[in-house]
Amino acid sequence: MRGISDTIARLNAAAARAGVTGQPVTSLRSLTGFGSNPGGLAGYLHLPDDLPAAAPLVVVLHGCTQTAAGYDAASGWSRLADEQGFAVLYPEQQRGNNPNTCFNWFEAGDTRRGSGEVESIHHMIRAVIRQHAIDPRRIYITGLSAGGAMTAAMLACYPELFAGGAIIAGLPYGVARDMVQAFDRMRGHGLPSGDTLSAAVTEASAHRGPWPKLSVWHGDQDATVSAANADAIVAQWRGVHGLPAEPTRADQVDQMPHRVWCGADGQVLVEEYIIPGMGHGTPLKTKGAGAYGAAAPFMLDVGISSTLRIAQFWGIAPAGESVVPQPRPETRDAATLPMRAEPRRPQGRKVEPDAARGAAGIGKVIEDALRAAGLMR
Repeated sequence: MRGISDTIARLNAAAARAGVTGQPVTSLRSLTGFGSNPGGLAGYLHLPDDLPAAAPLVVVLHGCTQTAAGYDAASGWSRLADEQGFAVLYPEQQRGNNPNTCFNWFEAGDTRRGSGEVESIHHMIRAVIRQHAIDPRRIYITGLSAGGAMTAAMLACYPELFAGGAIIAGLPYGVARDMVQAFDRMRGHGLPSGDTLSAAVTEASAHRGPWPKLSVWHGDQDATVSAANADAIVAQWRGVHGLPAEPTRADQVDQMPHRVWCGADGQVLVEEYIIPGMGHGTPLKTKGAGAYGAAAPFMLDVGISSTLRIAQFWGIAPAGESVVPQPRPETRDAATLPMRAEPRRPQGRKVEPDAARGAAGIGKVIEDALRAAGLMR
């Protein structure tokens, strides 16, 4: 049980240190009248004063213990939106749904097309498109941690809606359906093969392409969500796009390792950043050229702005420089997961599903821990 307790303690301690429950100065306005809201979420919107006609929309999903306003203030998305002329939508989890404001990323009722939280977010997006003349061909979504895992769910359940996505310290779609699986997958245990991962996406809707492009970000020292999940996300979406295991190229962006997979026409469809030495959070650059946002719990100043680089990847911000070519990497076996070694840290006893079902006392302890961590209602 040490692994579960450690995870809960890290989340709660970091939140307490920075007072993330406070109210940051924000330009967000409440979104109302967006539909039946089956997931019971709130929504907030940032619109530049001079939003052009047919502007893009970026949907941003916060992580556990965070709020829409807090994530906006730390990430810099609204400032970039003002500069580049796009709208930003922040769905926000409510404590009545989840005590630690985590999106319920592995609950079947919240991650199935047409129901729960994914349908609420879908309703919000459709309302913003109608109300503000958004270009429906330029809708993008990103999220951190539980928000990253819910981003994966949105891309799988409503792929026709999005031109691109970005998953930060998240998990692939469809890998967990109960409390024990959730923690096992967060540790990188039991992740399915590439084919199984890709099938989870293609079977989540009737859509058959084209598919959204995807940017994947993770710290290689993440002790909350193992970086093996980044490999699994890449494998999931390589399969969806029909891309080979070997990346088209590897380089460095802002001195960070970066790999890309291109389609037959040369367009980058999947990219991956694994940030050396970084723990669990969103990568930021807070000083100098290309700086956006401010450091906070799970918002980590590591010298690269994921906010800016993701927007550039989607084509809604001008492309920057600082790209250094690297030698072509060796091919890795797409079916071998995890493909990245986990950081060294204390390991708790792994609880197998059968054992949990057979021991009611242990199961109750796990349930209580998961509820405290916001991973179970």
